[in-house]
Amino acid sequence: MEKKYKIGAFCFSITCPENMPIPDTMQVFEREDILPEYHYSIELAKVLKQPEGTLLQKRQDLLVYQNEGREERLIGVKGMEGYYALYQEISEQNARVCVLESELGQYNLAPFFTSLLALERHMLQRESLVLHCAYVACQGKAILFSAPSETGKTTQAMLWEKYMGTEQINGDRALLHKEDGIWQAGGWPVCGTSEYCSDQTMPVHAIVMLSQAKENHAERMRPMKAFSSVYSQITINRWNNEAHNRAMSLIEELVTEVPVVHLACDISKEAVICLAEMIL
Repeated sequence: MEKKYKIGAFCFSITCPENMPIPDTMQVFEREDILPEYHYSIELAKVLKQPEGTLLQKRQDLLVYQNEGREERLIGVKGMEGYYALYQEISEQNARVCVLESELGQYNLAPFFTSLLALERHMLQRESLVLHCAYVACQGKAILFSAPSETGKTTQAMLWEKYMGTEQINGDRALLHKEDGIWQAGGWPVCGTSEYCSDQTMPVHAIVMLSQAKENHAERMRPMKAFSSVYSQITINRWNNEAHNRAMSLIEELVTEVPVVHLACDISKEAVICLAEMIL
């Protein structure tokens, strides 16, 4: 089974077994009218081979190796022993992914499936950043609510939908890139528990960094603080110095050219009004 997808500027195809489930969020980005520049071949295996090359990163849920300039990854899940997939780059245009047959039922979950593709690596090669945020459309522009998990991104997005009539595009991620000198927010095939996943792209109006507070207060962040706050919510391969430096340069451009606002807030209509009065 072969399918073609386009996420941001990345056009690719996937060949996988017929019995392997593909998440609904991936289908949002399926395209028939594209010419793929990259191909993933996904195979089932009873056991995973050991990657080859130099170990670059070791985490409980991820081992990254460099093999003749290409990456190989053993992919796992935080809090669980072992790994469920092996990602191997075999050329400039191809990757092979071996997944454990015993874990087949998990691949209909978007985070499991997208982890197989090392998407953040390929996005950065195309000058794009993946931001952890709730992405809403307001008057044809994107407002991105970003913060660590459980801080209130989804809640604020829902409050804006209720009181400002905004549309939720994605509840957990946005893909950021520049087009004709303007930062744009695009969709992403992982949406957390929100179930909001749409392939829409629009100019970024503001990035809102959230914190919980008893009183509502909004202020534009200074560049240094804005950089560190946004950096903490960008998916970055820190083991790759070249990629890391490129990501930092892009983030520096982003926070210089797009307003980054700190909103200390509760979960009331007043929080919406406080922010709206500032950024709208």
